[in-house]
Amino acid sequence: MAKRSYFGTDGIRGQANSHPMTAEVALRVGLAAAKLFRTEDDRRHLVVIGKDTRLSGYMIEPALVAGFTSMGMDVRLFGPLPTPGVAMMTRSLRADLGVMISASHNAFSDNGIKLFGPDGYKLSDAREAEIERHMDEGLAEGLVGPTELGRVERVDTSQARYVEIAKATFPKTLSLNGLRIVIDCANGAAYKVAPAVLYELGAEIIKIGVDPNGFNINDQCGSTHPATMSAKVKELRADIGIALDGDADRVTICDEHGTVVDGDQIMAIVAGAWAREQKLSGGGIVATVMSNLGLERFMADRGLTLERTGVGDRYVMERMRSGGFNLGGEQSGHVILSDFSTTGDGLIAALQVLAVMVQSDQPMSALARQFEPVPQLLENVRFAKGAEPLKSDKVQDAIKTAEARLNGSGRVLVRPSGTEPLIRVMAEGDDEALVAQLVGEIVGAVKTAGA
Repeated sequence: MAKRSYFGTDGIRGQANSHPMTAEVALRVGLAAAKLFRTEDDRRHLVVIGKDTRLSGYMIEPALVAGFTSMGMDVRLFGPLPTPGVAMMTRSLRADLGVMISASHNAFSDNGIKLFGPDGYKLSDAREAEIERHMDEGLAEGLVGPTELGRVERVDTSQARYVEIAKATFPKTLSLNGLRIVIDCANGAAYKVAPAVLYELGAEIIKIGVDPNGFNINDQCGSTHPATMSAKVKELRADIGIALDGDADRVTICDEHGTVVDGDQIMAIVAGAWAREQKLSGGGIVATVMSNLGLERFMADRGLTLERTGVGDRYVMERMRSGGFNLGGEQSGHVILSDFSTTGDGLIAALQVLAVMVQSDQPMSALARQFEPVPQLLENVRFAKGAEPLKSDKVQDAIKTAEARLNGSGRVLVRPSGTEPLIRVMAEGDDEALVAQLVGEIVGAVKTAGA
């Protein structure tokens, strides 16, 4: 695939007010996407836009709106809403396009633009490439006349609608009565909806990360900083902790002792329960190349498969759709439950874990370790501009040597980051000391080649 100028592995992302995350680029996204997604029928063409709580959202949103309305598309603004909520509402409102303004788990200084098609699924690489092609055309091409400009409205009911959709995914025969839950919303998009869902299902809730100020999203809170959640669980003797990221499409959980449960264990909890209840489709689950070998062995022990894709929940979802799977995700906590959602949904994933917990009448600590993780080590190596360390013979030789020494009892994965000048070096195997040695040797070769 040709190198793209704007889109990365998850939409367009970068530092706010620096290329490509500028008002001009956002304007061009609106213009270009409108060209593609205006359908030929007689109804008004519609785009819906949600965002998280970053200060820069106030810059990106009106630029997008200007692009869409100048091409004759009506716009509905949701305000802060989780990414999966925007995906759901795109389909629910029969919009031509959905847009989420968020940089997910990144710091407030970054922002991003994610696009969803009318079916609620993230756009394919091919669709994004078409948008890029239009983005570099003249800004005046295809503008509508003064009487055909789009109109803009705020949708005040979007959060309430998402709350009801999320609640409906929890089994109607169960309740969260008697459970004390810490919910960390990362000062992000779910700061209102996630506590509301858990409270209305019967839980006693302890809220943290629910006071966004434009700057504190993901700041020492949320799924990328689970220690905050864990400390609060231990302090107030809660039964479970749930931490979402800035746009609430990923989740990290901890048990009543504060021990963190990652996305691989969450998938194992849900997959095991769904398999027993004959609700698991496709004969297994879909995960990425980063998921632990222990999860693969857990699935195999139950006669189930684990299919791997490249990193990115979009690729997981594409394989789920083609293979008829209804559960997939990433170790980082993107968990996709396609019976309920078209993209990762941290809150809905947490609700499925809570359902297993309530049905089993066990504490979270009894469920938290479904399998023994194989020792896994990941190191990121930054390289100089213009360098191409993966083309180095010494790097390739180090990788081949590592694979030979693991001899089928582990895996080596060396890949470039999709968003930064980094090479990610990962190895896993039953011998922890050997894994550490092999990662060190590959990292050394990458540093030399990338200097």
